[in-house]
Amino acid sequence: MKKPNTSAEIPEIRPGQSIELLKELHILTRDGKLNQDTRRKLKQVYHLYQFIEPLLEGAETLVDHGAGKSYLGFILYDLYLKGRDSGEIIGIETRAELVDKSQVLAARLGFERMRFLACTVEDSLTAPELPARIDVVTALHACNTATDDAIRFALSKNAKHMVLVPCCQAEVAATMRARKNESLSQKPLAELWRHPIHTRELGSHLTNVLRCLLLESHGYDVTVTELVGWEHSMKNELIIASKRGQARKNARERAEAILREFNLEELAPRFTY
Repeated sequence: MKKPNTSAEIPEIRPGQSIELLKELHILTRDGKLNQDTRRKLKQVYHLYQFIEPLLEGAETLVDHGAGKSYLGFILYDLYLKGRDSGEIIGIETRAELVDKSQVLAARLGFERMRFLACTVEDSLTAPELPARIDVVTALHACNTATDDAIRFALSKNAKHMVLVPCCQAEVAATMRARKNESLSQKPLAELWRHPIHTRELGSHLTNVLRCLLLESHGYDVTVTELVGWEHSMKNELIIASKRGQARKNARERAEAILREFNLEELAPRFTY
């Protein structure tokens, strides 16, 4: 009977990685092999990890908000936390069936310091199962306002670091679209979003600009870069925020000015608190 593959038999895989997990994530095929597509996916996983790994130094609690199937949490545990004596990863997800599946997988893999909560963003703010302070908050491809919810959660927990990959940002674009005629009659700048495709693209861009200003107004240093090719998605903007204590003095004023310029004042509670 053929023995199961080990990470040592596949040069691309880092020593000690869980073969069972990589199969679960469809990074390895059922027979434990890499093909062209799965090799590219593995490269993308390591590309994401290289951004997050430096933030984990000294971190005791990481929360993955809108965790879905908790693939990110499992990867971080396998690559980093598994080799440490302390620290935990908590996945927060509203869909109870996904939470149940993640709990079963964590138990099967022996990932004892992973746990999962089925709750809403509002509930997570006061959930007694969560510590008062959390070191790192991640939100990978959190759709539309779910990224903003993760930011609000992280700020409430005074997180040291945030790692955000926003996705499907529709709220700002919808507000721009609803007030487009008014904007076109008053502002030559409204030509930037006169056409529907430009409304969508500019709305997405403005959303992330406003998020960065919000984070800077709360004392975070912000880096925005490209997460090339992750999950073959065009939504590959990566926002990394680290708490430094000194708020950017004009960040909130700049955000308020942008909201006025683009007729988005009604969204001020989301971006200027």
